[in-house]
Amino acid sequence: MAGSGEWSPTMDATEEIQKICDQMKPDVDKMTGVNYGEFKAVKYRNQIVTGQYYIIKVYVGGEEYIHVSLYRKPDGVVTLRGVQHKTKDDLLKPFPK
Repeated sequence: MAGSGEWSPTMDATEEIQKICDQMKPDVDKMTGVNYGEFKAVKYRNQIVTGQYYIIKVYVGGEEYIHVSLYRKPDGVVTLRGVQHKTKDDLLKPFPK
């Protein structure tokens, strides 16, 4: 695990990460204008600050993947920061909104 303020290495998605993705799927659908049939977290990175930033690689069907940028506040509230369409092999890198 990375120290405070540093991005972690890329890790396999956990049940907790999938739950966060499930919670945020309606916001992702709204932001992208797409209702994804599949929405499976594959890999993720996080950064611990006051709260946590996440970048999550999500499989959305066929050959398609997206990277989802999220922020979880100290009180547990998660907000969507951005979505990028990516490939299976694209590295998880921080990206702006």
